Amino acid sequence: MDDPTTDTPDQLRARRAALRLRHAQALAALMEEREDLRGVHALADYFDDAVRWTA
Repeated sequence: MDDPTTDTPDQLRARRAALRLRHAQALAALMEEREDLRGVHALADYFDDAVRWTA
Protein backbone atom coordinates (compact mmCIF):
# COMPACT_ATOMS: atom_id res chain seq x y z
CA MET A 1 0.00 0.00 0.00
CA ASP A 2 1.26 3.50 -0.82
CA ASP A 3 2.42 5.65 2.04
CA PRO A 4 1.66 9.32 1.19
CA THR A 5 4.08 10.50 3.89
CA THR A 6 7.03 9.21 1.84
CA ASP A 7 5.96 10.71 -1.50
CA THR A 8 8.32 13.02 -3.33
CA PRO A 9 7.12 16.54 -4.17
CA ASP A 10 6.42 15.43 -7.75
CA GLN A 11 4.33 12.51 -6.53
CA LEU A 12 2.38 14.80 -4.20
CA ARG A 13 1.67 17.22 -7.06
CA ALA A 14 0.49 14.35 -9.26
CA ARG A 15 -1.71 12.99 -6.47
CA ARG A 16 -3.27 16.44 -5.88
CA ALA A 17 -3.86 16.97 -9.60
CA ALA A 18 -5.58 13.58 -9.88
CA LEU A 19 -7.75 14.37 -6.87
CA ARG A 20 -8.74 17.77 -8.29
CA LEU A 21 -9.62 16.16 -11.61
CA ARG A 22 -11.68 13.43 -9.94
CA HIS A 23 -13.61 15.98 -7.86
CA ALA A 24 -14.24 18.22 -10.86
CA GLN A 25 -15.52 15.27 -12.87
CA ALA A 26 -17.78 14.16 -10.02
CA LEU A 27 -19.19 17.67 -9.56
CA ALA A 28 -19.82 18.05 -13.29
CA ALA A 29 -21.56 14.67 -13.43
CA LEU A 30 -23.70 15.47 -10.40
CA MET A 31 -24.73 18.87 -11.74
CA GLU A 32 -25.58 17.30 -15.10
CA GLU A 33 -27.73 14.61 -13.48
CA ARG A 34 -29.40 16.89 -10.95
CA GLU A 35 -30.31 20.20 -12.55
CA ASP A 36 -32.48 20.94 -9.52
CA LEU A 37 -29.27 21.55 -7.56
CA ARG A 38 -28.44 24.64 -9.63
CA GLY A 39 -28.69 27.74 -7.47
CA VAL A 40 -28.47 25.83 -4.18
CA HIS A 41 -24.80 26.55 -3.54
CA ALA A 42 -23.06 29.41 -5.33
CA LEU A 43 -19.58 27.86 -5.14
CA ALA A 44 -20.80 24.62 -6.74
CA ASP A 45 -22.46 26.64 -9.51
CA TYR A 46 -19.23 28.57 -10.05
CA PHE A 47 -17.11 25.42 -10.40
CA ASP A 48 -19.70 23.72 -12.58
CA ASP A 49 -19.63 26.71 -14.94
CA ALA A 50 -15.84 26.75 -14.89
CA VAL A 51 -15.67 23.07 -15.83
CA ARG A 52 -18.17 23.58 -18.63
CA TRP A 53 -16.14 26.46 -20.10
CA THR A 54 -12.97 24.36 -20.16
CA ALA A 55 -14.59 21.41 -21.92
